[in-house]
Amino acid sequence: MAEGTADLRLRAVVELAQALAMAQTPLGAVRAGARRARGAMGGSFAAISAWERETGRLRVLVNDGDLAPGEEAEPADESYSVHDFPEIAEFLHGTWAAGGEPHAWVENADATGSSPGGGSWGRAAALRRRGRGSCVVAPLILHGRAWGELYVARRLGEPGFVRADADFASVLATLIASGIAQTERLAEVQRLAFTDQLTGLGNRRAVDVRLDEALERYRREGAVVSLVVCDLNGLKKVNDAYGHAVGDRLLERFGSLLSLCGATLPGSLAARLGGDEFCIVAVGLPADEVVRAAEELCRRAAELEIGEGVACGVASTGDPIGEVRSARRLFRLADAAQYRAKALRSPLPVVAGREGPGDPVLRLAESSGPTREGERRALRGRGSGSPP
Repeated sequence: MAEGTADLRLRAVVELAQALAMAQTPLGAVRAGARRARGAMGGSFAAISAWERETGRLRVLVNDGDLAPGEEAEPADESYSVHDFPEIAEFLHGTWAAGGEPHAWVENADATGSSPGGGSWGRAAALRRRGRGSCVVAPLILHGRAWGELYVARRLGEPGFVRADADFASVLATLIASGIAQTERLAEVQRLAFTDQLTGLGNRRAVDVRLDEALERYRREGAVVSLVVCDLNGLKKVNDAYGHAVGDRLLERFGSLLSLCGATLPGSLAARLGGDEFCIVAVGLPADEVVRAAEELCRRAAELEIGEGVACGVASTGDPIGEVRSARRLFRLADAAQYRAKALRSPLPVVAGREGPGDPVLRLAESSGPTREGERRALRGRGSGSPP
């Protein structure tokens, strides 16, 4: 290899590593990998795809460069049967079984190449159909398993890829796989930080972040922000009578119902605040839609085989509840509504601000005294510096 080419490729490797280090998500790593690999390989087009073993398909995540008709930069549903590209499975497993390592191979539009068996009919046909003359395919290996592939192509009439190019593509694929693995670990850490482990719903931290963002939209553009606070009735009795394992199943079952009803509110967050307390945060939707979802939740919870249903309170900036300057204020209103629902044993949610002048929920929320449990643990621990 010429010294100049070696220097360019070393620089390309460094730039790829830097771009991957800056990626914050697996998709960000895939985007950076496809773009940088295309430039490093002198290709006109690059794609990164994931191998879905359960469906036997190669799903395209990102296309970069000169797109052929029908191709999209980030396709919603572009996938190909592995049956058309048998080298994905046969080559990888065959090579490893013989004690080797996976490496890249070259394909040409004339169906000759250095892939297993001397070329893939499926790849050659795809090259010709899209005006490409040569491609190099490099497996992406994560955690010791084939995860997908890096594909870089050149136009018809341009110099075809050679063995040295395939070797270089293997190096790039290794870097990209490392970048994807790193961002997947980061995404998992972030997911755990914002997820309740028992139910899989959002946790208190996720609620705080979502409410802060939602109220900023409310202040900036008047978007309606609604909060449904739920208290699962009878959990202690279930724990005492049947054990905490059954109690956990009740929490999981109710969490599923909360997620189901929250799904009727696009963009909403369903979360477990802790213990037997849950909530839904909805933004940009009419208050009545949120109330209907809460009503459905109450009906479904009453039909659970264990437990005693749920007490729900709703507070929405779309109702006459006065000025809402902080998440603390919205929580206080929703909590007071939920407290009233529990006290009344109401089968439906109580909604703050809907009982006319002297609304008891508003009076309770405005009261200087605690609602219960030390004003619900100082209104769920919002900072003492927050305005009421």
